[in-house]
Amino acid sequence: MKIYSSECLLEGQDQLGEGPVWDEQLQELFRVDIEGCKLHRYRPSDGRQIAYQLDLKVGAAVPAEDGAWVLALADGFYRFDLETGTTTLIAHTKEDSPNRLNDGKCDPNGRFWAGTMSSIWNQRSGHLYVLEDGKLSTRLSEVGCSNGLAWNADGTLMYYIDTFENFVDAFDYDQATGQISNRRTVITIPEGEGSPDGMCIDSEGMLWVGHWNGWQISRWNPSTGEKLASIPLPVSNVTSCTFGGENLDELFITTARIGHDEMQLSKQPLAGALFRVKLDVKGLPVQRAKG
Repeated sequence: MKIYSSECLLEGQDQLGEGPVWDEQLQELFRVDIEGCKLHRYRPSDGRQIAYQLDLKVGAAVPAEDGAWVLALADGFYRFDLETGTTTLIAHTKEDSPNRLNDGKCDPNGRFWAGTMSSIWNQRSGHLYVLEDGKLSTRLSEVGCSNGLAWNADGTLMYYIDTFENFVDAFDYDQATGQISNRRTVITIPEGEGSPDGMCIDSEGMLWVGHWNGWQISRWNPSTGEKLASIPLPVSNVTSCTFGGENLDELFITTARIGHDEMQLSKQPLAGALFRVKLDVKGLPVQRAKG
């Protein structure tokens, strides 16, 4: 198994850093701090940083084809203008608090998928939604903590993580309709390595998974279930990752501070920081939201 070394890129203190997205048009990295209600924007070429303060917790952010962004805020999906910082409601999830939207991504056809979770742990009251043409539909129910999503390059498979389960599941995916079927487990996270969180896919079809309470990002072959590589990190709650950089061969990794007391944080001073790893494999460009 291959072991990679990481570097700390930004010693930020995200309470719950998540959802990193590389915008290849802007050559900038976006990420959210769910608990901090912020969308962060970072340009590696000159170090410029911008933080957008939002009124609600933000689970995910994706760029749209028209230059706007679409946010999965606690209670629904919103358009967001980077220039003015204003949000406009697209659709509410109609779920009652304490449920909120969590991780999300766009599929190869520009549909925005995002799921919910309860802030009361151990409740399976979440759903997985699809936003298409301004309308919401439900794909899964009785979800514990809806998390990582990824699609293979030809759009025939969708991978999905419910953090309540120590698995990565696969579905057959119909690009024309956005329907999923034939759910099965393709990766099992070993005991003692935490729980699977966010996820991305590389150009070889391998999955990179963040380990909550697992101190690492791992690379897996979803066809065989084999663990191929690990990126050890100096923080326990590793939340997600995405490919970026000029050649899409850098992995950006988000982490979190929540879930730790002051003594634990004193032993993990970089909890909540953003990390980067130079890799020998490339990722896929971000899928943008349509409509």
